[in-house]
Amino acid sequence: MNIKTDRTQLVRIFLLLIFCLAGSSCRKFVDIKRTSTLRIIETTDDCQQILDYYNTMNLNDPSDGEASADNSYLSDAGYNSSSLQSDDRSFYIWDPGAIRATAGTQYQPSYYVIYTANLVLENLDKLKGTAAQQVLDNIRGQALFFRGFRFWGLAQLYAKPYSAATAGQDPGIPIRLGSDINEKSTRGTVQQTYAQIISDLNQAVSLLPATSPSATRPNKAAAYAMLARVYLSMEDYGNALTSATAALQLNNQLMDFNTVSTSSNTPFPRFNKEVIFQAILSRVPALNPGSASSNIAKINPVLYASYASSDLRKTIFFKPNSGANAGTYRFTGNYEPVTSASLFDGLAVDELYLTRAECYARAGNVTAALTDLNTLLRTRWVTGQYVDMTAATADQALAIILTERRKELVMRGQRWTDLRRLNKDSRFAVTQTRTVAGQTYTLPPNDLRYTLLIPNEVIVSSGIAQNPR
Repeated sequence: MNIKTDRTQLVRIFLLLIFCLAGSSCRKFVDIKRTSTLRIIETTDDCQQILDYYNTMNLNDPSDGEASADNSYLSDAGYNSSSLQSDDRSFYIWDPGAIRATAGTQYQPSYYVIYTANLVLENLDKLKGTAAQQVLDNIRGQALFFRGFRFWGLAQLYAKPYSAATAGQDPGIPIRLGSDINEKSTRGTVQQTYAQIISDLNQAVSLLPATSPSATRPNKAAAYAMLARVYLSMEDYGNALTSATAALQLNNQLMDFNTVSTSSNTPFPRFNKEVIFQAILSRVPALNPGSASSNIAKINPVLYASYASSDLRKTIFFKPNSGANAGTYRFTGNYEPVTSASLFDGLAVDELYLTRAECYARAGNVTAALTDLNTLLRTRWVTGQYVDMTAATADQALAIILTERRKELVMRGQRWTDLRRLNKDSRFAVTQTRTVAGQTYTLPPNDLRYTLLIPNEVIVSSGIAQNPR
């Protein structure tokens, strides 16, 4: 990890302030007054150390979307496990009133990253002339990337899916562009939300270097890759194609899964060569793979059955459970080497190939689409057993690519966003179902519940409008 241990006293004090703020309730966080302590950032090195603090900047992306998607499910025993809270169970069955009472796990961590990025940006303005412009630009680009990355993650849960026809009227998320934590939060529109995200990331592209010393620190490839993810979620396939191509020109390395252990429960090292930017979802019990005999999240059996026997992902990504869980499977394909619910949702090369392949297919370029898809899949199958995918039409190619996207990016925090955009197309729309104690619950395409309720603590403390039900 890119975490410095030899901290200056000033940065120790600042990080203590971070812990105090991050550990406070939303109301306390909003009510804290600015003090002279916030003026301890005196050098560009202070700014860089703050942005390099992994536990704040790279962890705890919102995970309620992944928990609400169709990659995994809970048995009745898992649903009733003491590790789950009542709000976890409400989200699992898509209860219309499902809401987090506090902002601590899903909402506040991202806004604290945004606050930190804003604080660095403000101090950089005061540090002009104190360091080389290249250093200042790099730090500014990192702060803008972090801000745009977190705005987008929040928008996937708490704002409606982007629709060009209604984005100008649909409520967005609060866009905080300053470090004054006492400034009143307001909700703009979805259009304003995405415009800010794209602005932040485009500026980051122009400022960041091509490479960085660690995947914890964003670089130009990460900014392009994030733009590709954002544009895809907006169904702006032309710009998604351009951004994915720019990112792949900087980094197109793929792992050969023939060199990856098929028996390990943690087969992928942290920062493997496909990882462009490191980010981890907030841990919630409903996503915990656990072990063979002690397992919460179980893989959707239809999804598991969709992998061919010669597809190495079937044995690398999943392992059989035992005992009371026999006949089910758990996820072991995390790009973070843990068996807990600390799931990788960062940016990686495989996602870029799939994004570009989809965009090529939507543009009618079947040859280019399948070239990208086959380039990826050859690295995923047993050597000599993969036969290149073919398609007679662009629509056939698109269907194949979307199927492989689902299989490749399983448990990576992207399925919820994909459902939100693909549900608009009847060819790919999905009605989700879950069964608890013999009762079946459903989430039809384009339901209002695809936009989650903002945590109650935020509504009470800020007075912003809640999402409709």
